[in-house]
Amino acid sequence: MRKLLVDTDTASDDAVALILALRSSLVEVVAITAVAGNVPVEQGAQNALYTVELCGADVPVHVGAAKPLTRELESATWFHGMDGLSDCGYKVTHRTVDPLPAVEAIVANALANPGLELITLGPLTNLALAIRQQPTIVKNISRCVVMGGAACTEGNVTPAAEFNIWVDPEAAREVFLSGLPIEMVGWELSRQDAALDEHDIAAVQELDTPLARFAIGCNGRAREAYLEQTGERGISLPDPIAMAVMLEPELVLESSQHYVDIETRSALTRGMTVVDRLNVSGDARNEREWSEVHARAKKVKVCWKLDVDRWKRALMEALSR
Repeated sequence: MRKLLVDTDTASDDAVALILALRSSLVEVVAITAVAGNVPVEQGAQNALYTVELCGADVPVHVGAAKPLTRELESATWFHGMDGLSDCGYKVTHRTVDPLPAVEAIVANALANPGLELITLGPLTNLALAIRQQPTIVKNISRCVVMGGAACTEGNVTPAAEFNIWVDPEAAREVFLSGLPIEMVGWELSRQDAALDEHDIAAVQELDTPLARFAIGCNGRAREAYLEQTGERGISLPDPIAMAVMLEPELVLESSQHYVDIETRSALTRGMTVVDRLNVSGDARNEREWSEVHARAKKVKVCWKLDVDRWKRALMEALSR
């Protein structure tokens, strides 16, 4: 059985991603680690606990970094609601967080489970700190799916950057240059046809299971905010899409390997995922700027195209159980 660790800033779409993982027969979720991002870390941990409880799972939830490496936290409660789950009043009834801190949990699970698969659904602060603490864990992680970035397209928090990377670009840069086998699933893959349209939302509601009701209910505010942000109607689910890719890599129809660096210094392009799609960094004129990337990083697998029909079937199957 594949072992999976989920690092998340649990808000509305993260919760649906957790459902996909916890209800899957393809993986065993060994731990969930909470990080500050969409909401403060303690709220994110409670949201993860609620989702675990709803799924009837027995998975520890660990509390991690309360702020980015060098910056103050800027959350996304305007998008997800003050509690991250559209302020519907979801409350954990009997579960509590595990006392082991998230960074230690990542290190311990990576050392104990060679070949561990890891997915990040929020800022990369916990993972950067874990690699700092124990760099050897990089060799034990067989896949690292990152829901983050905007590959050669517009961002969702600035014109240049996607939220997860923008919140803690310093952590993202450390992780992207760490040598981990990263698969980048950008925010853009969750837009247009991949978002749940009115027909899809009605189909989920017709399932009338606790998980289906929760998936739509906890995304109520996100549905409104997505329209405000993009002018597009529907529910955009970037984290569940990344989780679906983690569970079934065949959902990615087009991908390619490239050097990717993260901008940390520019106010204009903070958090931009700079993808060397045409390999122009090999040009001698760029050697100085990209020398560190070539020296330290592996190429990142950038996902460009998703099997939308298969992704939506996977979601429906998870919510129907």
